[in-house]
Amino acid sequence: MKECFVSLTLESTTLRAGAFGNATCLKCRECGTTRELGPYYACFECFGPLEVGYEFGTVTREQIEDGPSNIWRYKALLPVPEDIESSPNLEPGFTRLLDARNLAGELGLTKLWVKDDSTNPTNSFKDRVVACALSAARELGSRVFACPSTGNLANAVAAAGARAGIPTVVFIPSNLETPKQVNSAVFTENLVAVDGTYDDVNKLASEIAGEDPGWAFVNVNVRPFYAEGSKTLGYEIAEQLGWRLPDQVVIPVASGSQLTKVHKAFTELIELGLVEDKPYTIFGAQAEGCSPVATAFADGVDAIRPVKPDTIAKSLAIGNPADGIYVLDIARQTGGSVEQVSDDQIREAIVLLARTEGIFTETAGGTTVAVLKKLVETGQLDPEAETVVINTGHGLKTLDAVSDAVGPRATIAPTYDAFTAAGIA
Repeated sequence: MKECFVSLTLESTTLRAGAFGNATCLKCRECGTTRELGPYYACFECFGPLEVGYEFGTVTREQIEDGPSNIWRYKALLPVPEDIESSPNLEPGFTRLLDARNLAGELGLTKLWVKDDSTNPTNSFKDRVVACALSAARELGSRVFACPSTGNLANAVAAAGARAGIPTVVFIPSNLETPKQVNSAVFTENLVAVDGTYDDVNKLASEIAGEDPGWAFVNVNVRPFYAEGSKTLGYEIAEQLGWRLPDQVVIPVASGSQLTKVHKAFTELIELGLVEDKPYTIFGAQAEGCSPVATAFADGVDAIRPVKPDTIAKSLAIGNPADGIYVLDIARQTGGSVEQVSDDQIREAIVLLARTEGIFTETAGGTTVAVLKKLVETGQLDPEAETVVINTGHGLKTLDAVSDAVGPRATIAPTYDAFTAAGIA
């Protein structure tokens, strides 16, 4: 692999020293070619995806624990400057790791944790990745902060841009759930609905980014920086477990970036000596109506065949996932799998999590819990091993998914006789 290098000049911007912290370059995940840090996402040699390379130096548990109660406690491991806390941002992260004893008992598991990212500022894990993308956009001197989105990302970008005082434009499929549209439009007047799938929206964003370098599309031309934010989920899980790795993790798969970055976080913690090296298994979760990675896994192939999404889990509805092949690699390498579940199973899992642990998850979390249940029932997941399942967002964003499945048990007159006749107690 070629050595990493740093260039402190871009076509229109001179980067300040330390603009990206301990990050040293962008490197291709396929051929290892490197280039300078900047608004680039594809290798100029093989067109493979770029990711951030680092020279971390010494990072200690104490250094991290002395940091703020948000993702910036891990700033030494992210492509952000040392003074990141001084820049207006939503300060996401360090969400709770819930000891899910009730759900564990229901499913027959010995030890289960829910990493609950629904308590982030805009109620999804996307606040993490957007915070890193916002830092990159600011350092690169971008004029507009933007994204194509299936909903949660649009919410996070619009809110983060408002907080930072940067103009935002967010693009969504026109059939997106109404709550997610409102949760974006309240933060920005520039919500653009596109008639088409997320993949159509993403294509449009890529075209705009190619024509105007002043636009920072978080998951397009600053994607390498954006994606690093997902690592903080893995860092937090390990720290909250007392600086150790879980045995098994179940993670939702949309683009696949979250799963690959949690794996990257675990490997970095091992390499830095912050946790003990041990085997762990990673499982991916998809909905049947958009399951190209699960299908490829089941078929035993490496190629991901794009699909047209048709599922209630719209936040996972990416028919051509950018990191799908890497999800396959990690699932196979760690002894896991990528599974799919039906919309009905997703609805049931949303209610199950709510009624066992008091967590109202959106459809992505319902997908993950449903896959967890399936993995137990099919014997793929060890019920005696310590397991973490990731909840990525709040159910108030996808009310339509369960509005017909829950409601009043009875409608009664305001009398004690009517109450007793209903047989509730």
